[in-house]
Amino acid sequence: MEAVPSGRSDRASVLVDLALQGGGSHGAFTWGVLDRLLEESWLRIDGISGTSAGAMNAVVLVDGYEREGPRGAQAALESFWRRVSYSARFSPIRRSPMDILLGRWTLDNSPFFVVFDLAARLFSPYDLNPRGANPLRDILAECVDFGRVAKSSIRLFVTATNVRTGRGRVFRNAELSPDALLASACLPTLFQAIEINGEAYWDGGYSGNPTITPLVRECTSHDTLLIAVNPVERQGTPRSAREILDRLNEVSFNATLLKELRMIALLRQVADVGTGEGALWAGMRIHLIASTAIDELGASSKFNAEWDFLSMLRDEGRRCAESFLASHGASVGKRSTLDLDVLLEQV
Repeated sequence: MEAVPSGRSDRASVLVDLALQGGGSHGAFTWGVLDRLLEESWLRIDGISGTSAGAMNAVVLVDGYEREGPRGAQAALESFWRRVSYSARFSPIRRSPMDILLGRWTLDNSPFFVVFDLAARLFSPYDLNPRGANPLRDILAECVDFGRVAKSSIRLFVTATNVRTGRGRVFRNAELSPDALLASACLPTLFQAIEINGEAYWDGGYSGNPTITPLVRECTSHDTLLIAVNPVERQGTPRSAREILDRLNEVSFNATLLKELRMIALLRQVADVGTGEGALWAGMRIHLIASTAIDELGASSKFNAEWDFLSMLRDEGRRCAESFLASHGASVGKRSTLDLDVLLEQV
């Protein structure tokens, strides 16, 4: 898909950070958002914090950007997601014929997914996948020049969770590798922990999905665009075992991010935050790009790598980015467009 730049060239540049959530194949929604934002010449990326699929989108974008600018970033993102879909073309974990007929993207009715989901609850990945095979390793090695990423002026922050300490570990440009990205996306029920320099790591979502702290402390920008694929709120009470587990994962994966956003809201209400780190947090402007349509997809669809599904998510991402730019683009660089005070009302 060739991009046609449509950004307003008459607008002064605004330096922004990007915060990219993880969520399996739902990360293709983030791809769509990024694809549209890259067409805006007035948006200049200072730093990107990403977890899991968000981390992969971030690194692929930066590698492509360093190679050929915005068009290179767009092409790199499309190439990456095409490879993801191609690698899964022979996977038995696919939609059932009825779901295809009815236009549903869920895998809940896929016999192979049901078996896969049950096995993941009964057996360790050390039992089911003793060699630790992961097709994403080869895809990342082929798609990304990590030497080029290390030299980029765009600051990258990829979060993984240290298994031993339970704390988040942030990998920066020069520390990034296929293993660092796999660590950020390592769901412990599906994959063996990724070992880096003698430490084992699990999915970064447990400690920051994504983490905002390095964007505040290490970047110049005062605007963060949060691209969310993990819903904060859901109506109704989960009843089935799968629904309960899915909601538990959503709550735990959002917890650290919500704490950081709550800190920003709290510091804004303080009369005098001084000139130190408190002022940096209070001065951060937050903007949200999300989709209610993504929220309605079942958690099993995060394992759906069909190209039609990824393309639908990309198009939804572009639509949501377009809507955000039309409604709130003029506020970027001036004021927050996400109401964080709501978070204080829930305490």
